[in-house]
Parts: sequence; structure tokens; C-alpha cells
Amino acid sequence: MRRMPTWTPALSIVRLNAMTDATPFLVCDLDTIERRYEELTELLPGVEVFFAMKSNSAATVLRQVREVGASFEVASAAEMWMAEAAGAAPADLLYSNPVKPPHHIAEAAAAGLYRFAFDSEGELRKLAAEAPGASVYARLRVDDHASVFPLSRKFGIPAKVAGDLLLLASELGLVPYGITFHVGSQCTNPMAWEGAIEQCGLVMRRLLRAGVRLEMLNIGGGLPARYTTPVPDVSLVAAVIGDALGRLPYRPPLLAAEPGRYLVAESGVLAASVIGVDRRDGERWVYLDVGGYNGMMEAVQTGGRWHFPMLTSRPDHYRAETVPTIVTGPSCDSSDTLFYGVELPTTLAVGDRVYIGTAGAYTASYASSFNGFPPPQLLYVGGREAAIAPRRTRRTSAAEPAAVAV
Repeated sequence: MRRMPTWTPALSIVRLNAMTDATPFLVCDLDTIERRYEELTELLPGVEVFFAMKSNSAATVLRQVREVGASFEVASAAEMWMAEAAGAAPADLLYSNPVKPPHHIAEAAAAGLYRFAFDSEGELRKLAAEAPGASVYARLRVDDHASVFPLSRKFGIPAKVAGDLLLLASELGLVPYGITFHVGSQCTNPMAWEGAIEQCGLVMRRLLRAGVRLEMLNIGGGLPARYTTPVPDVSLVAAVIGDALGRLPYRPPLLAAEPGRYLVAESGVLAASVIGVDRRDGERWVYLDVGGYNGMMEAVQTGGRWHFPMLTSRPDHYRAETVPTIVTGPSCDSSDTLFYGVELPTTLAVGDRVYIGTAGAYTASYASSFNGFPPPQLLYVGGREAAIAPRRTRRTSAAEPAAVAV
């Protein structure tokens, strides 16, 4: 395990304050995305990266992901078109959502996308009807208890069922193409990948006995980003994956991975303004102009007990006395509360700014204009977008967030 720094990425408060006179805004360091991609591909040589674009589908981010060499995993026809706009042909994509609307399948197949995930006989038959001759890969149900966001209750099938359905795929005129799994988002146990790959091996051996060799093994996502608690170093996860791959009966021609959070989370810093400070029933509350509905839904999903690294614009931030604080959003929904027990300066006041680190994943993607509070304005540093001149705006409406490079 490694203990995390208190602030990522290293964007100075002075620089953040100079970016715009309006909050909330989300700054994305495009160079961080490139570094994470290079780190992953060096540690897992031969693995092809398909970015899980649901984690951050901003056009600038998608262009950066494509520029560094990755393709995309999509969950809908709309995401397919966004990926194409970023420079990826539909044939380059993986459609890994295990349950898809029929018309999305037909639209994707007509555009040239040919690889589709499934995890039920019903989905397999749907694919046979809407995308005849498509290549299909089975989503396994694996142990994901070590993740912050488990997925196995909603998706996945046991290895034996996957083998049966891949053989059925041939009978339906489809190509039994591969296997995939997901150990859950923000997985903190490297051994979860070992167990999942062992399950893939069972399917591969079953199919070999039937004369079928698969073309793809997709190890999914789940690689952890750095927040405020220790997570395993990606080199340790990669070593476990490498060892497990070496025990498979054969190495499929395509080894794929679908990182999302890992590539983009640490690239982002979310800036918010304090709009209220109060004490209620002996507890200190700080109200921000950003909450779960307009950017920080993951904090709400975890009951406010999964903390992100935080700094404030207070000049005495490191000197002032601190007090446990409940940090909540601006909406009239009482469940729109982000964090409990965060140590923040007692001097924090209305008009000060709070900076939330590791905010590049699932912030802009989730953000809405609930209660009329706008999503964060999107700003960028680094990458090829850095030459665009900055623009400063004060927004009070709930319009779509503008993308600005600085």
C-alpha cells in the first residue's frame, strides 16, 4: 500500500484563483492523463487500453485520450458517436454495456462497431437479431467486495454459464469472441484481478475442449485513483495481473483493459465557493456552491464518508485551528451532503474557496442543473489545448458548462 499525498494534481492555489472569477469550475490537467496512460501501458505491455468514457466524456478529455493512443469502451450509441468525434472509428470500439437497447445495437452495428458484451441468453439473442454476425464477449460475475462501487449484483454471469452461452453464440450466427469482467470501481485489493482471471481461464479451457479459441480477454476497469486513503500501487496490481495471465491456457491475441477513473480522476481539481457557514445541533456546517447534483454525486453515493483531498483559499489554511465540518451542497435537498467530519479551518468564511482534488472522474459526467445551480465550468491546462486563450466569465444561470483552456 502507498499513502497518498494530500493534494493532487500539483496546481497551485494562486493559479487556481487566477483561472476564473466564477465558481464552480473544474480544472483538468491533460498531461496527467498522458502520464497515467504511459504508466499503465509500461506496466502492462501488450495490453490495449479502451478508456471507459462514462468516467469523463468531455470532448477535450476524449481528444486527449485518443491522442495518447487509447481507444474507447462505450455504453450507448451516443457514446459511440462521441468517441468517433474524438477520432476513433466505431470498429475500434468495445461496446461493453451488457444490456443494451435494441435500436442502439442496430445503430452501432450499422456504423461498423462489431464487438459487443453480453451476460444473458436474452441479450445474446437480441444481438443475433440486431447485429447478425457480430463478435460477442461474455461478462463474468467476479468477486468485487474490495471495491468502493461494486457492480456484480447488476451485471455478470458465472464462468460455467458464460461458456455455455459462448457456444450458443455460434449456433445463433455470432462469433464467440472473448471474455470480460469488472472487479468494481476503485478496487483496493490486487488479488481481485487474480481471482477474476482464474475464472476466465475456466471458460477458456471449457471452450478449448469444444474447439473454440477466444480472441480477446478484457480485464475491465477498477484500477484505483489516489484520494485520501491508501491504495495499492498500480505496479503491484500490474504484477498480479501479469502473473495470472501467465497461468492461462493460452494468451488471446487481444488483451484489453477499460480504465476510467484511473486515467482521469487525478487530473481534476474542482473549485467551489463557500456560500454559508453555520452551527446546527453542535455541528459545524459549510455550504458550497457545488454539491452532489452539480458535480459531486459520488460523495453523496457513499454517504459522505468517502473523502477527497481538500484545500481552501485561506492564507492561514495550514496555520489556523481546524474543526470537524460537515460539507454540503447548495440545493434544497438535505441528502445533497458531501462530507462529514472534514477538518477545515475555523476561519473559513463566506466567499472563501474550497478546492477538491482527484475530481476528474464522474464529476462533469454526473453534473446536472438541479435547483438551478449550474454544472462546473470546464477548464484545461496542459496538452494540446493549452495554447487557447483563457476566458473568464461569471455565470449565474444553469447553462451547459463551457470548456476553456488556460
